[in-house]
Amino acid sequence: MDLRQHLHAGHVIPAQPLALDAARKFSERHQRAITRYYVAAGVGGLAVGVHSTQFEIREPQHGLFQPVLELASRTIDEELAKAPRPFIKISGICGRTDQAVREAELAKSLGYQAGLLSLAAFKADNVDAMIAHCRAVGEIIPIVGFYLQPSAGGRLLGYSFWRRFAEIPNVVAIKLAPFNRYQTIDVMRALAESGREDIALYTGNDDSIVVDLFTPFTFEHAGKKVTRRIVGGLLGHWGVWTRSAVQLLEEIKRARTSAALDVRWLERAIAVTDMNAALFDAANGYRGCIPGILEVLRRGGLVPTVHCLNPHEVLSPGQAEELTRVARAYPELTDDAFVAANREQWLS
Repeated sequence: MDLRQHLHAGHVIPAQPLALDAARKFSERHQRAITRYYVAAGVGGLAVGVHSTQFEIREPQHGLFQPVLELASRTIDEELAKAPRPFIKISGICGRTDQAVREAELAKSLGYQAGLLSLAAFKADNVDAMIAHCRAVGEIIPIVGFYLQPSAGGRLLGYSFWRRFAEIPNVVAIKLAPFNRYQTIDVMRALAESGREDIALYTGNDDSIVVDLFTPFTFEHAGKKVTRRIVGGLLGHWGVWTRSAVQLLEEIKRARTSAALDVRWLERAIAVTDMNAALFDAANGYRGCIPGILEVLRRGGLVPTVHCLNPHEVLSPGQAEELTRVARAYPELTDDAFVAANREQWLS
């Protein structure tokens, strides 16, 4: 598989959540079922060990980082052996440089082709230090840049950072998740002005999925108009209702070839964002975002609980009711029938 070509084709890449039982112990059976669900849904890749998987898996008292990565990689291989197709495994990579390099080496040894590189551990560092860190990890594994919003543990990363980041040879993609139009434009302009056309751009702006996928980002550089597009999504939101997300992206790809945009796409954009508001608990500063994802999977029978490793990370008051509301309002964007038809096979 040509990694860059695959990424540029544009895919649904879910961010995998973590399945815990009633005792908050890792449930391998349900974790396998989630992975099987994503592969069966037709996704183009999977991101493991990322925010939705809970950063706490790295803590010594849990020791789940390697087991979770191993299980996902093995399950993907088993499922793809039945019907081979291109697929990218992406591992989350966190921490200061020593830790990040170790995580990159582990991910590569387990069959992961790229690392989603978090800079949350560099909140007080300057651009030089962050770029040096990214280069060091990029020497181990191809890297996916990650603009994570500050409210979810990230930091502000301006145009100057992304312009220099685009000069790192082993950058294969960037996930944009600042949940902010100004900051999204910073990244897109930096890429446009870098001259790099081999870096794929993926939305992580779960509040603006459809709009991101339709928008041509056009800037003037060196006397010419340069346009860059976001081709797919690497999203926590797409960790649920995943088959519908694959169908949605395919529809968008076809619609982008039209000379005019059907205004009904703006209605669908609002529908998807309304669903995300409930899923990610936007009303409460995203405090219930991971339990929200787990609640949808629990209702479908794919995980046993909405428990997180952090016992204080729970659904917010009223969030379950909001999830019920949006599922009823937009049934065409859910996966209830698909999950019900295949759940027992995935859990076997």
